Parts: sequence; structure tokens; C-alpha cells
Amino acid sequence: MKSKALKNVLNVNGVGIIGMYLVVFIGLSVACPNFLKFSNIMIGIRQAVYTAIVAFAMTFVISLGGIDLSVGSTVGISGMVLAAMILGGYNIYLAIGVVILLGAFIGLVNGLLVTKLRIAYFIATLGTMSILRGLIYVYTKGAWVENLPAEYTRMSNTLIAGQLTTFYAVAILVVIAGHMILTQTKKGKYFIAVGDNAAGATLVGIPASQTKIMAYILSGIFAAAAGMIYTSRIGFITPTAGNSYEMKAIAACVLGGIALTGGQGSLIGASIGAIIMSSISRILVFLGFSSDYDNTITGILLITIVVINTVTQNRAILKNRHHILSARTAADADKKGGVQS
Repeated sequence: MKSKALKNVLNVNGVGIIGMYLVVFIGLSVACPNFLKFSNIMIGIRQAVYTAIVAFAMTFVISLGGIDLSVGSTVGISGMVLAAMILGGYNIYLAIGVVILLGAFIGLVNGLLVTKLRIAYFIATLGTMSILRGLIYVYTKGAWVENLPAEYTRMSNTLIAGQLTTFYAVAILVVIAGHMILTQTKKGKYFIAVGDNAAGATLVGIPASQTKIMAYILSGIFAAAAGMIYTSRIGFITPTAGNSYEMKAIAACVLGGIALTGGQGSLIGASIGAIIMSSISRILVFLGFSSDYDNTITGILLITIVVINTVTQNRAILKNRHHILSARTAADADKKGGVQS
């Protein structure tokens, strides 16, 4: 599965982009040995974990040919609700359960808007994103929610074995769970089937609408999980938490070989894309640029990937049409020759 995902990255989204990234990475490593320090690598990995989990959330929806622009706001409001409940004296595990249900509810709302009301996924999730971000600012009044108890922050920093903390263990479990859902369950395989051909999937008995709703619910749950991990890791939550995560998640998915048109999805591919996207910030720092350029680079990279994808697909379609036309022409010529003889 891993080799297949890597093949998708290289073939679908352009060897040039990956090659350019590797050249910069290797060149920077040679010019600045500190770039490969263990501490710097760990910072990059920590950043990649957040991006990866949000990218996993996006993978379920993109595999159906949709987009969930509300994942970043879901990260923010999940972290905010969790922090507020803990500071309000509620049991930590009760708060975690409530946040998971909140993520599922947000996903359910998105799914119903898209399938039952037939609102375009872009508009539906854009509206949800705005509502959630507005609620965050209304509740916090622009202030940080901080001073979370050590009991909660220790949950993600406790060492399990060697350098493996609860933070990374949970992230690994999330990857395994998502991968198993997509590849090993019957309903998980529905995502790819519906994304490839929704009408055809319906004809063979696959419930397309229910599958889309489930994809958005899973997207909400994974985004909520990212919000919880984020809050536990840093010990506070800001009103801007999760901002631009949706763009990074989309870029990570596309870079990881997940087609925006649907019918193709891999959490391993999304992980590869997340690692590349998250390391861009570290590269910018070592090149002397401000991290403010991060979103600009993300946008440029996303557009570049999509353009390469579109050109490649159009060429493949054109080549296939020429092949079919040539086959038909040859068949007609053979038929005429047989009649004349």
C-alpha cells in the first residue's frame, strides 16, 4: 500500500515538485548542518502531525470528489470547547467525549446540507466554517483560553517508550484507524466507489448519499481529534487556532496523490503530503524568510499541483481519444477491404 501511495505521489502530482523539494531539502542540509539536528526534525514532525490528522479528515471527503472547508474551524472550536469544559470543572474524559460528538455533529450537518438540501459542498462547508469561526470569537471575545491543568497537558507529553509520547502514539493510532476504515472495511471502500462513479455505485446497491454523509462525519471527528491533540500539546487555545488548516490539508492531500475529482484516496499519501507541507515552514526559517510566507507558498504549491494534474489528465484523455479513433479507423478500413475482396 505504501509503495502504491508513493507511486501516486510521483505519477499524479508531478515528479518536478517532489524533485524540487528534495533538491532544496538536501541543499539546505549541506549548507546548514543544524537543519538536520534532532531537535529541528522533531519540531517538523510535531507540526506534521497536526497537518496530517486534518489531512486525514479531508481525505475522506476528497475521495468522494468533495471538499470540507470547515475542518480548520472545527479544529479551533473543538479545542475551545474542550478547554472551556476542563476549566469549568468537568471530567476530562467527559469533555473528550463531548468534543468527539461535536465533531461528528458538525460533519453530519455538512453531510445533510450537501446530500439532502443539495447545496454545493464548497458553499455548504464555507458557511459552516464561517459560523464556527464566528462562534469561537463570540465565546472568547478575542482572548486566549489558557491555563489548562497539568493533568490534561501531560496526556500528550507522557513518555510511553523511548521518545514515543502519548502525543505520537495517538497520532499513530489515528493513522492506523483511518487506514483500516478506508482499505479494510466494506463501507470504507464505498468512499472510493462513490467518488469514482456515484451513479454507477448507486446502481450496484451502494448508498451514495449515506456514504457522503459518513465521509463528512468522519472528517468532523478527525478534525475534532486534531483540535484536542493541539490543545493538549500546547496547553491553551487561541481564537485563530486552525486558521488556514483547510488549505494545508487540501495541499497535503493533492500532493499525496489524492485526486480532487474523487475516486482515489490514501492516508499514507496524505501523510507524505503533510510531512512535505509542514517542513516548508522549517525550510523558510532556515532560508531566513518569515513564516508569514507559509500561506503564500501553500497557495502557490496547491495551484502548481492542480495545474500539473489538469494538464496530465487532459493529455491522457486526448491520447486515449486518439487511440480509440485510430482503432475505429483501422477497423473500418479492414471492413471495407473485406467487402471489396
